[in-house]
Amino acid sequence: MEGKEQILAQVLPRAVLEPLTPEARVALPQIVRNIGYVVIHKFPFRVGRESRVRATERGLERVERHRLVDDAVPNNDLYLVDSGQYLNISREHMLIEIRDGAYVLVDRGSACGSRVGDVAIGGGDQLGAAHLHDGDIIQLGVKSSPYQYRFISFDGFVLMKKKARHA
Repeated sequence: MEGKEQILAQVLPRAVLEPLTPEARVALPQIVRNIGYVVIHKFPFRVGRESRVRATERGLERVERHRLVDDAVPNNDLYLVDSGQYLNISREHMLIEIRDGAYVLVDRGSACGSRVGDVAIGGGDQLGAAHLHDGDIIQLGVKSSPYQYRFISFDGFVLMKKKARHA
């Protein structure tokens, strides 16, 4: 059995994305909505639009992804449903990675681009990148896009073992 520290290092989040608008929350898979945060365990972390949807009376519904091959690697770690009249989220929109110890948001050549705070990145099918810090607001799509998430890093936090209580 692996050591408990090794297990915790694998399962504890390195960072999370917090949805900031109702549309950003609804775009998430149901299991993520139940948690309330997008949990990031590994980098790079890739985000894109869910293209497997169907129209229902209640709006767009995600269609279950069935893997044809067990070892197939998906294009994204997180698939978002873009239910707007005009699409803001590209199928391979952006990723978060670590470069030289710093977080970086990379627009993967999306049509509408991304934003970190007030800084526009990519768009028009052009690549772009910007440093990402704890608490930064990420916006996918045009400036008026409702798909906004707060980046929360757990760098510097450590989990401490409780001291045993003596009877």
